[in-house]
Amino acid sequence: MSIIWTLIIGLVVGALAKLIMPGRDPGGIIVTMLLGIAGALVASFLGHALGWYRNPGSGPGIVASVVGALVLLAIYRLALGRRRSIV
Repeated sequence: MSIIWTLIIGLVVGALAKLIMPGRDPGGIIVTMLLGIAGALVASFLGHALGWYRNPGSGPGIVASVVGALVLLAIYRLALGRRRSIV
């Protein structure tokens, strides 16, 4: 159940990340939402690894997910920006 909750939070967080960090993304809102899901999964993994979540089934919070999504969105934009400038 925690994976499903993480995915739902990730979809919402992806939309929030797009609002916080506007700009043109090559993949549009779908890619941004997928990055939000990945950000939520990264936040969940790091939270469990660092011992921030006491229960094994607890998922990430909104703030941690937004930070994870913003970091991944920035990395995504940097990677695609460099790739486009080379080609």
